[in-house]
Amino acid sequence: MLNWDDTPQAPAAPTARPATATPQPSRVFDDTAMPAPAAPQAAGAAQAGGATGQRVRAADKRIINGETDVNQLVPFKYKWAWEKYLATCANHWMPQEINMSRDIALWKNPTGLTEDERRIVKRNLGFFVTADSLAANNIVLGTYRHITAPECRQFLLRQAFEEAIHTHAYQYIVESLDLDESEIFNAYNEVPSIRAKDEFLIPFINAIADPNFKTGTPEADQTLLKSLIVFACLMEGLFFYVGFTQILALGRQNKMTGAAEQYMYILRDESMHCNFGIDLINTVKLENPHLWTPAFREEIQELFKKAVDLEYAYAEDTMPRGVLGLNASMFKSYLRFIANRRCQQIGLEPLFAQEENPFPWMAEMIDLKKERNFFETRVIEYQTGGALSWE
Repeated sequence: MLNWDDTPQAPAAPTARPATATPQPSRVFDDTAMPAPAAPQAAGAAQAGGATGQRVRAADKRIINGETDVNQLVPFKYKWAWEKYLATCANHWMPQEINMSRDIALWKNPTGLTEDERRIVKRNLGFFVTADSLAANNIVLGTYRHITAPECRQFLLRQAFEEAIHTHAYQYIVESLDLDESEIFNAYNEVPSIRAKDEFLIPFINAIADPNFKTGTPEADQTLLKSLIVFACLMEGLFFYVGFTQILALGRQNKMTGAAEQYMYILRDESMHCNFGIDLINTVKLENPHLWTPAFREEIQELFKKAVDLEYAYAEDTMPRGVLGLNASMFKSYLRFIANRRCQQIGLEPLFAQEENPFPWMAEMIDLKKERNFFETRVIEYQTGGALSWE
């Protein structure tokens, strides 16, 4: 079970770094230029040490630039990745399980919510409906093909599916409330505070999704490591927290309870994604210590500062006045608190003076158990593996 103070599991010390692997074909971010299909072996696996039929040894595996066969899941080297994969599978949920009837009635009631509360809901959905699509694109079009540890790839596959579930959840909320879909889904083009965050993220997707991008040099490997840090620590580990706090604060006041419940499950998922990403980052550092240069660390720290500024600007935009017992200035301390925590988790010095968490109740949400009230709120039955009918 996760909690706010969980420290990612320390990966095992690396063995000697092998020769650079032959890079694999890729897809570009915008899907407009697809490479020619590769031969099955080249598309599916890294070279197995240059010897046909050679069995994989766990000690030979590497997170990046590995030469062992990526189609062979075992023997495990990164057991923490497999355990996290199993944990995410155990947390499976679907948006339709959540009862939205109270939210619908409240939203339709002209006096059910204040204008500031409605602004929070619409701004949140405007950011999140595309944010998880960006996260999925980053995995599917970039990160996955550069990671050469199959147990880590297994988690990434599950993570990509969960990002799809999250996008589905936001769409389900938009549809349930009968919101203007074109307004909500195009907010990342029309709302400056949302657009600024997406413009910060997209270059890091494009860099590793470029079909000409190949790992194997210090510069390229730092580009990949930087992308891993941006998405684990800054997107999933920072950019989501203003929105999560706002919607969960509504739920704590017995408002928009269906949406709040979905956000609780999403928060739990994203916390696991963040912790996996941090373990991945720290393992890459252990196996490739030459990448963690003073200049690189300074560049990462500047990205952290920029991300805090962008998320605080989003907080100011979504809450021009105090609402729900919250105000934008409270989030300045919260975001600095989170940024310090993320820095420490990947081995950087904290960027800000000692900051306290103004929302300790958020830690309780991260500790959420799925069984909390699913039996009370589940409204649509869907078939699981044990109940499927093949007729």
